[in-house]
Amino acid sequence: MRRTLESVAAQTVPPARWVVVDDGSSDATPTILEEYAKRLPYLTVVRRADRGRRSVGPGVVETFYAGLDTVDLDSFPYLCKLDLDLDLPPRYFELLLARMRANPRLGTVSGKAYFVHPGTGQLVPEVCGDEMSVGMTKFYRTSCFREIGGFVREVMWDGIDCHRCRMLGWIAQSVDDEALRFVHLRPMASSQKSITAGRIREGYGQYFMGSSPLHMLARTIFRLPKHPFVYGSLATLWGYVSSAVRGLPRYDDDSFRRFLRRYQHACLVFGKRDATRRLDEGQELVWLAAHERGPREAGS
Repeated sequence: MRRTLESVAAQTVPPARWVVVDDGSSDATPTILEEYAKRLPYLTVVRRADRGRRSVGPGVVETFYAGLDTVDLDSFPYLCKLDLDLDLPPRYFELLLARMRANPRLGTVSGKAYFVHPGTGQLVPEVCGDEMSVGMTKFYRTSCFREIGGFVREVMWDGIDCHRCRMLGWIAQSVDDEALRFVHLRPMASSQKSITAGRIREGYGQYFMGSSPLHMLARTIFRLPKHPFVYGSLATLWGYVSSAVRGLPRYDDDSFRRFLRRYQHACLVFGKRDATRRLDEGQELVWLAAHERGPREAGS
């Protein structure tokens, strides 16, 4: 947490306001946050009672909204959902703002997450497609965030939001420029019980979101060599299949699920990068119609 606080304090463009939500910490977190709130004039702390258990997915979004509810969004053109286990490069916010200002269709963007491999000690990239902003640091244009309806309070909220962006003609992306690479101090999906449990939860999230079986099979094969090798990918597939067998509920938006599956199948035919480019180009008219702007004005 101190590394995150220090990395935000060192930003070339600091936040106008930073709300940190302490959801019932029983360690030194309140004392540390009080220390930094005295140092950083833009930092405020919201404290919530301990819910008595971890709630990955819905709990993350509930905690985010506990902070957002204290903010007048009309006063801010941009917002960022930021976890407290990151080490950000000093120009992180500056460069994301520059990208937003250069492209009015860019709705959400992030850098890329890296983590220290437990065996080699080397920095390793986490798996995240270029078509998604990463869940631990989602930088949003406020107007886009409102149009998509904010975050869904369920596992895979950080995938649904990016697909909804594209559905409405916005662009979502993460960028692997060196100046935007940040260190994730805990490997993705390791924050509850184990990485295996996290991957099973991820599989349920893919099921809930509406991912197609064909996409999940291809995804499993592609990610077999990624950390954690083999079993991480298979655990995700098991999470998906077991959720389907049990008939668990899915995201209740048929048009979204149809849009998602068309995109996923296009990725299998054309490759993800080309399929995303084709979709973004095709959705430009959707964005222009919604914002009542011509191509020349939108590009200015």
